[in-house]
Amino acid sequence: MPLHLRILNDVEKRILSGEWPPGHRIPFEHELTVQYGCSRMTVNKALTDLVKKGLIERRRKAGTHVSFPHVQFAVMEIHDLRREVQALGLPYRYEIVSLKPRRARREDNARLDLAAGASVLEIVCDHFAGDRPFCHEERLINLAAVPEAAKETFEEGPPGTWLLGKVPWSSAEHRIRAEAAKAKIASALSIPTGSACLVVERTTHYSGLQITHVIFTYPGDRHELVAQFAHG
Repeated sequence: MPLHLRILNDVEKRILSGEWPPGHRIPFEHELTVQYGCSRMTVNKALTDLVKKGLIERRRKAGTHVSFPHVQFAVMEIHDLRREVQALGLPYRYEIVSLKPRRARREDNARLDLAAGASVLEIVCDHFAGDRPFCHEERLINLAAVPEAAKETFEEGPPGTWLLGKVPWSSAEHRIRAEAAKAKIASALSIPTGSACLVVERTTHYSGLQITHVIFTYPGDRHELVAQFAHG
């Protein structure tokens, strides 16, 4: 086996086994040349092939790190962010940024079709995969449909997971678009202002009653939507 393939296989095995998790810094080129007793060109060739496979990221001055997996999820699913992150083999956590019941405003009608003065619960939270921001969530819950949400602190789980476990739903609508990150979103996701983001906007219903409206904003370079369908 050519030496560059041996280096490639050794690094790939450590990544896929989980020994080197996403974000882990792999040895510098000069360290690998000593370890394998080879030229820097041989090491560079192996690392270049690993970059092409999407397993590592090479950043000037920061070194070479194991890539974070590219996330896929189905367009037609009501997905659970906790499960998405855990499926990547990464620890999941979330932070509630704000949580407040209030009266529906005029601008809320674009999100939930409510009568003036109806009660809603407004939630903003951030989701993380390891130490890295994964998604920013902005949600409204119709308290006429889910009155028990008014007293919920969401300490045991994020709002989406809580709703999936507590409230049935019969239909949902997804709207998907690309947006440049404004300052507030960029700060929440730790990305530069103006970065491309994937935005998934969803409204769920039960027996004609609107339950919740949520906007998920993801860093655009790490997420994609997948839809499978058949003819006829």
